[in-house]
Amino acid sequence: MKHIAILGSTGSIGTQTLDIVREQKDIRVWALTAGKNIRLLERQIREFRPKLAAVWEEADAAQLRANVRDLPVQIVSGMDGLLAAAVIPESEILVTAVVGMIGLRPTVAAIRAKKTIALANKETLVTAGHLIMPLTKEYGVSILPVDSEHSAIFQSLNGETGNKIHKILLTASGGPFRGKTRAELEHMQVEDALKHPNWSMGRKITIDSATMVNKGLEVMEAKWLFGTQLDQIQVVVQPQSVIHSMVEYEDGSIMAQLGTPDMRLPIQYALYYPKRKPLSGQRLDFFALGSISFEKPDLQTFGGLRLAYEAAGRGGNMPVIFNAANERAVARFLDKKIKFLEITQIINECMIHCAYIEHPNLDEILETEQAVYEWIESRW
Repeated sequence: MKHIAILGSTGSIGTQTLDIVREQKDIRVWALTAGKNIRLLERQIREFRPKLAAVWEEADAAQLRANVRDLPVQIVSGMDGLLAAAVIPESEILVTAVVGMIGLRPTVAAIRAKKTIALANKETLVTAGHLIMPLTKEYGVSILPVDSEHSAIFQSLNGETGNKIHKILLTASGGPFRGKTRAELEHMQVEDALKHPNWSMGRKITIDSATMVNKGLEVMEAKWLFGTQLDQIQVVVQPQSVIHSMVEYEDGSIMAQLGTPDMRLPIQYALYYPKRKPLSGQRLDFFALGSISFEKPDLQTFGGLRLAYEAAGRGGNMPVIFNAANERAVARFLDKKIKFLEITQIINECMIHCAYIEHPNLDEILETEQAVYEWIESRW
């Protein structure tokens, strides 16, 4: 029996994690958290009977308490609620499926509580990898990647202990705007950007895929997860999304992980590692696929990826500035307050104007995030 807690249970990764719980029937869910979707969270509480559930706003928590007063579940709120879910004693694995830097403090708390981390919150390593990775070693905690690309790299490294990595080949679908020019992107609307050709994801991550910022965040995450240099990570556009990433070793051999674009596979792999279990769903049919193609990423048209490499190369709190600027810019785009290309423009201006800190601690990381938000509010 596996014992888990889920941060972000009503989002894309969270709901698919619960799909696996339903299918496998040997996972006990002890804690669930959500942002504001208390209707779905209530249904999840009634189905999975966690000991604790958390939402962000206390008013929503009060409503949820009233809704589930017939059940023996504790309802909490805010950051204290997230922290309580992250360290609940009964769980052994924390699935961090929240989006954004809100996942940073709960992940740190879970590591100190010696929980295994099934990591879908890439911002944790993007903004604080220099703190998180030493902390995992100090507490003897494993981080098991849930992103399809990082899971693919992780799987391609299995059995290769001691063999030197020459290069990580991080694949990208190219998103809904692959092949388009900047002139064409000028006119793209929210509805266009949300039409991802291969993956079903949350709104924020889907926009990040359209700008290729998501791939830039994955580059930063891979650097910390796998202990490589930035110049060892190469992004390869693979439009069919069946090769999820590859590892090239120093002898020239390349190991790849392939499969249909189904997020349940990397989620389940993280939950049961090192074992594999049967999983329902479509299988990859090479005859139906016919061919697999590759392209270089267009770093001029999709400047988000180029800026991500710049931020990662500078280090310090620059990845925090990059990430925070993107979070706020994407929110404004989704609210139809800015144009699509202004997302990367805002990121670029924040990287130029916001104060640089070479070795930020956790408080300085969170202060940088707030400073970026304030800078954007004062100018956009």
